[in-house]
Amino acid sequence: MAEKKVRVTLVKSLIGTKQSHRATVRGLGLRRLSSSSELQDTPAVRGMINKVSYLLKCEG
Repeated sequence: MAEKKVRVTLVKSLIGTKQSHRATVRGLGLRRLSSSSELQDTPAVRGMINKVSYLLKCEG
């Protein structure tokens, strides 16, 4: 059975955000505005997405 994937895109700038939120975005594999990353849909990844959801667009 295929692994579930989730695609996240950084849509808001990291300027003025908390250092821990910047680290979380880097942990998701996002570098600059409009960069996208396709990740496995695990509880850990979901938690990271929830933490910085105001900066991201999530698909899947």
